[in-house]
Amino acid sequence: MRKWIALVTALLMVFGVAAALGETAQKAPDFIMEGYDGDAGKHNWETNWFFSRMQEKTGISFQFRQYGDFDRWKERKKLIGEGEDLPDVLFKAALTVAETRDWYQNGTLIDLRPYLEEYAPDLWALLQAHPDWLEAITLEDGAIAALPNFNTVQSNDLMWLNTDWLNRLGLEMPRTAEELTEVLRQFKTRDPNRNGRADEVPLAFIGMWELRFLGHAFGIADNDDYVRVTDGEVTSSLTAAENRNFLTWLHQLWTEGLLDHNGFNTTDNLRQITDEKATIPYGVLLSATPLSILPSAALEQYHTLEPLEYNGQKIYRDLLGDVIRGTFAITKECKEPVKLIAWVNTLYTEEGSRLAQCGLEGEEYIWNEDGYWEWNMDLTTVANEILPERTISEGGTAPGLTSEEFQLKYSDRVTRETLEQMMNVKQYSVYPYPYVTFSAADEARLNEIRAQLMPWAEGAMACFVTGDTEMNDETWNDFCRTAEEKGLNELIGILAKYVK
Repeated sequence: MRKWIALVTALLMVFGVAAALGETAQKAPDFIMEGYDGDAGKHNWETNWFFSRMQEKTGISFQFRQYGDFDRWKERKKLIGEGEDLPDVLFKAALTVAETRDWYQNGTLIDLRPYLEEYAPDLWALLQAHPDWLEAITLEDGAIAALPNFNTVQSNDLMWLNTDWLNRLGLEMPRTAEELTEVLRQFKTRDPNRNGRADEVPLAFIGMWELRFLGHAFGIADNDDYVRVTDGEVTSSLTAAENRNFLTWLHQLWTEGLLDHNGFNTTDNLRQITDEKATIPYGVLLSATPLSILPSAALEQYHTLEPLEYNGQKIYRDLLGDVIRGTFAITKECKEPVKLIAWVNTLYTEEGSRLAQCGLEGEEYIWNEDGYWEWNMDLTTVANEILPERTISEGGTAPGLTSEEFQLKYSDRVTRETLEQMMNVKQYSVYPYPYVTFSAADEARLNEIRAQLMPWAEGAMACFVTGDTEMNDETWNDFCRTAEEKGLNELIGILAKYVK
């Protein structure tokens, strides 16, 4: 009798599951979602738990078109811009500002602004609290054609100083360019890694672009266009006396062997150290993080150096700002945009942003008794299973919110302290030029000037650093004259038109 009851129960369960599967199979996805998610994330949208959990939460399902190769995605975007086989929504879209502008103007994308206050109240509240964020995603006519990711965690090229060496030599944290020069001299001559060899690299960098972050020590915090907005005026340091003094200082460091002489022809892969027991040769690293160069065991040796003082002030370039534009957009094919607006609004909440980045509280991560969050399984499982299968972090930028408050609550002390140091630099950082959307004509001309000016300027400044070009009045005047001939003043003029 018991066996019969068990058999009937099992059959009922099978029939119930089959019926449920049949019902699911009959229900077509609500929307078509298309976008880029590269190999770095190792995601499969079809099976990723993030989307199934969002479906449980919102009732919305998708048919996915996922691109894992960015070159293929760029080619596909060209067709989307021409209106070919449009999806309903673009997710992790990696839209350029020009694509967002042009696709809105040709009718491919719809204006999302009319829906935000009512259907995306959490996103709207963020935009009201940060008017500069709202301005960053607003087109000239007031439309919002694509939504961003807001990331308040400092992501920058910073100065990482080996404080083990500093303490071993009895030195203090440098506060000016002059004091940093003296620290680098001590690093070079006093064998701070204690291996008996003169193998120390006092300051390591990659290329002129990275060296330019040291320009803050001379009051320079320009962007890649060599401009910065100061008191409402667009200015450039490229031909200013401060840049001449900065390049002269760099040449001094180069001549004394305080700069890595491989810095103009190396990469992170070439200078990377993976052996945990290896002798560390670097005194100061210019890098977004030492982890791209050093083994994790060496991380505690390095601390961010606060911006050096110039005329009694500290300033640093904010590389990316808080807004990553073009992550989410809705096309003209979508019949019910309000549902998608409400869906994406979840990602601008603390709960939704954590779901996207870390999974579900109580499942993938937990809060410990000290008030810090930690993964609920070993880090190997997190890396190999949790992040690729249950989150959408990495592999492309999703819409949503990344806040330092949550990141600063991570349980690992070294990681937390490193992030705290990075955020400390942010208080001195300035975003040199505001988020704007140029007209197609102005953008085309700017790109023409950039193609001429930027590579030349990088190379010319590198030659001043290495001494291939001697710094004197004649060579400096020639440098300034050539910068103007290559369009520097015209570039400034165009950029000035967009500063309010």
